[in-house]
Amino acid sequence: MSTWKTILLQDSASPLMEQLSFFHDHTLMILLIITVMVSQLMITLFFNKFNHRYLLEGQLIEIIWTILPAITLIFIAIPSLRLIYILDEMNNPSITVKTIGHQWYWSYEYSDFKSIEFDSYMLPTKELNYYNFRLLDVDNRMVVPFETKIRIIVTASDVIHSWTIPALGVKIDGTPGRLNQISLILNRSGLFFGQCSEICGANHSFMPIVMESISPKFFMKWVLNKHS
Repeated sequence: MSTWKTILLQDSASPLMEQLSFFHDHTLMILLIITVMVSQLMITLFFNKFNHRYLLEGQLIEIIWTILPAITLIFIAIPSLRLIYILDEMNNPSITVKTIGHQWYWSYEYSDFKSIEFDSYMLPTKELNYYNFRLLDVDNRMVVPFETKIRIIVTASDVIHSWTIPALGVKIDGTPGRLNQISLILNRSGLFFGQCSEICGANHSFMPIVMESISPKFFMKWVLNKHS
């Protein structure tokens, strides 16, 4: 999760977020090169005393400064398109979790296991323990196993919501009457926090998301406890 003075992306906890971080660094490097080059050219133009009395056109330089930006955009577009296809890839998920957005809480349904359904509300300030995070923790966390292919199906019951966890590189809209899906694999155990990032009403910032990643062994114990 984000902490004080965090100015970069959160530490990735999934292969998707790793690829997004790589693309971010790649694009930032290109932007830095462009910024330095343009700044150097502008400074040179401001402080030199050269002039051309009869300069009317410069077709060659205009061709160059038209082609170079196009090539630069290609270097950004190709990794971007590759990343879009990676984000949409869905191959034989082991677990499917249906996420339903309400005003203003989330519901989770584990369709692979019978009778595992629960609502997830934000913890009120009066009920917080010393280890809870204010405005971020919930009473029922979404529990998933790490190193397992998981499919998240997102929808909404009233207005448009957005199920977002930055550390996993996941942001998907929940639209009434429509099912959207995304897949993810978690690299490690831990707690991962997110919030609804769609303007779905006055209290949309008070419907946090907490995903708890545990080992497959403990996940099966959690499933058995939910059934008992």
